[in-house]
Amino acid sequence: MLFAVFLPAILAIFIPFLSKWKEKIHTGYFVLLAPLAIFIYFVRFIGKDFDTVMEQYSWIPSLQIGIDFYLDGLSLLFVLLISGIGALVTFYSIFYLHTSEKLSHFYVYLLLFMTAMLGVVLSDNVFVLYSFWELTSISSFLLIGYWNYKERSRYGALKSMLITVFGGLSMLGGFILLSIITNTTSIQAMIEQADVILSSDYFGWILALVLLGAFTKSAQFPFHIWLPDAMEAPTPVSAYLHSATMVKAGIFLVARFSPIFVMSDWFFIFVSGIGVLTLVWGSFMAVRQTDLKGILAFSTISQLGMIMTMLGFGTKAAIFAAVFHILNHATFKGSLFMIAGIVDHETGTRDIRKLGGLFTLMPISGTLAFFGTFSMAGVPLPFLNGFYSKEKFFDSSLHLNEYTSELANLLSNAIPYLAVFGSIFTFVYSMYLVFGTFLGKKQFDQLPKKPHEAPFGMLISPIILVLGIVVIGLAPFLFNETILAHAAEAIYGEPVKAHIQFWHGLIPAFYMSLAVVGFGIVLTISRKGWQSIYRFIPGKLSLNKAYDFILAQLENSSAKITNTYMNGSLRRYMVLILLTIVICCFTALGLTNGFAWDTSNLAPITVPEILIALAMATAAIATIFTNNKIAAILILGVVGYGLSLLFVVYKAPDLALTQLVVETITVALFLLCFYHLPNLTERIESKAVKSMNVLISLGFGVLMTVVAISAHNTKLFDTISEYFIETSHDLGGGDNVVNVILVDMRGLDTMFEIVVLGIAALAIYGLVKLRNKKGAE
Repeated sequence: MLFAVFLPAILAIFIPFLSKWKEKIHTGYFVLLAPLAIFIYFVRFIGKDFDTVMEQYSWIPSLQIGIDFYLDGLSLLFVLLISGIGALVTFYSIFYLHTSEKLSHFYVYLLLFMTAMLGVVLSDNVFVLYSFWELTSISSFLLIGYWNYKERSRYGALKSMLITVFGGLSMLGGFILLSIITNTTSIQAMIEQADVILSSDYFGWILALVLLGAFTKSAQFPFHIWLPDAMEAPTPVSAYLHSATMVKAGIFLVARFSPIFVMSDWFFIFVSGIGVLTLVWGSFMAVRQTDLKGILAFSTISQLGMIMTMLGFGTKAAIFAAVFHILNHATFKGSLFMIAGIVDHETGTRDIRKLGGLFTLMPISGTLAFFGTFSMAGVPLPFLNGFYSKEKFFDSSLHLNEYTSELANLLSNAIPYLAVFGSIFTFVYSMYLVFGTFLGKKQFDQLPKKPHEAPFGMLISPIILVLGIVVIGLAPFLFNETILAHAAEAIYGEPVKAHIQFWHGLIPAFYMSLAVVGFGIVLTISRKGWQSIYRFIPGKLSLNKAYDFILAQLENSSAKITNTYMNGSLRRYMVLILLTIVICCFTALGLTNGFAWDTSNLAPITVPEILIALAMATAAIATIFTNNKIAAILILGVVGYGLSLLFVVYKAPDLALTQLVVETITVALFLLCFYHLPNLTERIESKAVKSMNVLISLGFGVLMTVVAISAHNTKLFDTISEYFIETSHDLGGGDNVVNVILVDMRGLDTMFEIVVLGIAALAIYGLVKLRNKKGAE
C-alpha cells in the first residue's frame, strides 16, 4: 500500500518534464496512469470475503509515529472513490483544459491532493493522518486558486484554506489528548480503549475538537461558506474535490472515530443536529442560486449534511444508509459537476437565467443531467440509485435509539420532519437545475457562444458515472455484500447486513418520499411566487459578511500591532529582542530551579585570571563612555583578546587560537566599516533611553552570568565529558581530549567553522579590494 499511496506524488515529480510535450500529447494522459493503477490494485480486495490489511513502517519510534496503513471496508470504499473518480476526472480534464493552460501546475497539484486523500483514509496513526489532512488543505488551496489571475479564485482558495486549516489544528488538539489518554497513536488501539476515553475528564474537549476538524472539512453549518467560493476552481477540481473526495474527508473522520464517540448522547446531538441543520439550510439556499456550480455547491453541502446526520444516528440501518449514500452521491454529483462544466465550456456561461432549451442542441448532456438530477432528488424510480439511499435515510430517521438526554430525544423526534423538509427543497433545486438549463425558453441570443454538444471525449466520464447510477439502481446486490456491508461493519464494529430493494411496501419511509415529490412538484411550479422569501430569510444576514468582517478586523489589528514595533528602528528591535530573552529565560530558570549555586567543585581562582577579568570588565565599561570610534573599536577588541588569554590560562590553545582569529577579523570589519559607524560625539539620548539601555544591559549581563552558573550547577542529565575522556585515546588516537573532540568526534562542526572563517576572510578581502578600487578612481 505504501507505493500505491505515494505513487501520485512520485509521478508529480516528473510532470514538469512530461508537460514539455503537451502540444503533442496532453499531460493528462500521463497523469491518468496513476489513479488507474491504484484503482486496479485495490479492486482486487472487493468481494464477500474480506480481511483487513495492516502495513507498518517505522518513522519516529520515539514519538510512536509510524507510517501505518490500515485497509478495511471503510477505507477501501474511499480509496476506490478517490482513485476511480480521480481517473474519470483526469480523463475529463484532458478535454476540458487546453494545452495553453499551465498544465504542469494543475496536474502536480492534483496528484499531491490524490496522495493526501489516500493517506487520510488509509492512515492508522493519528499524527500521520493529520499530516495528510493538512496536505489536502494545502493542495486544494492550490487547485482552487489555479486561475490565480482571477480575484475570486484567490479569495475562494484563501477562504477554504483558512477555515479548513483552523479545523485541522483543532483536530490536532483532539488527537494529542487522545494519544495522552490512551498512550497510543494508533486509531484501532484507541477504538479498543473507547471506554477509557468516554470516562476521561477530557472527553468533551476531544469530541468538540475532532468534530470541529470534520465539520470544517465537510462544509457543515456554519463552516459551509468556503465551499460555494471554491467553485471558482476549474470544473474538474469541483467534480473531484467537492463531490467525491475532499469534502468527504470529514465524513470519513466521523465514521472512523464513531466507535469511540457513538455511546455519548452529545455525539448524536452534535453530529446529527449540525448535519440535519446543514441539510435543510443547504437545500433551501440552493434554490436561490443562479450559477450552475453555485446550485451544485449548496447541493453538496446539503447532501453532506444528510450523510453526517445518518452517521450521528449510530444505528446499523443508518450507518449502512450513510455508506450507501456516500457511493451514490459520488456518482450523481460527479456527473452533474461535469455536465455543468460542459454547459459552461460550450455556451460560455453558467448563469441559469441565460440558459434554457439546450436539450435540442445538447441532447446527450441533457439526458445525462436528467439521470443525475432525478437521482439526486430521490425520485422513486427503480433505475436511480439516489432513491434507495434516500428512502433508507427516511426509514432510519424513524428508528432512532432511546437517549438519556431530553435534548437528544427532542432532536430525534424532530429529525424525520426536518429530513422531509430539507428533501423537498432538494427536489426543487434538482428540478430547477435540469429544467432551467435544458428545457424551457430558448435564449441562445444571450449566450456568449453558440451552444453545441460537447466532444465525445468530454462526455465519456459523465456517461460512466451515469451508468453507475443505473447499474447501482438496477442491481444494488452487486455492491451490497461485496463493499457496502464491509464499510458499514468497519464503522459499526459488528457485521451489518441490509437488504436493498426498490419496493418495501407501503411503509412510512415510502410515504415520506411521496410527500417530498408531491410538495416538491408544487413548490417547483410555484417557485417564482414564493422566491421572495429569500428577502427575509436570510435577508441581509450573511455568514460570508461575518467571515469578511472577522478577517478584516484580524488584518487591521495585526497591522496596528505590527506597526507599533516595526518602525525601522534597529534600536527598538534590539530592545524588544533582548527584553524578551531576559524575561523568558529568567522565568524558565525560576520554574526549573536554575538559580542553584554550588561552588564546592570549582577550581580556585588565581591572580592571572582576576587580572584578565578586571581588564576585560574595565574595557567593556569603557566602551560606554568613549566618544571616539577608533578607541571604541580597539577597547572592544581588548574584551575579545582577554577572552583568548583566559583560554590560554585554562590550557585550551585551540579555542584561544580560534578566538584570536575571530576577534582579529571582527576588529578588521569594524575598521573597514569605520565611515558608516554612527558619530559618537553627536549622540543625544534622553534620560528614559539611557535608563532603558542601562536596564537592558544589566539584565542581559546578569542573565548570561546566571545561565553560565546554572549550566554548571544544574545537571539534568549525566555529563558526557566522562565518555570523551574514556574514549578519546581509543577512538581518536590522541590524549588531548579537546583536540580529539574538535577534529574527530565533532569533525564536521570544525570543518564548517573553518568554512565560516574562510567566507569571512573572503568578505574582508572583497571589502579591501572595493575600497582600494574606489580610492584609485
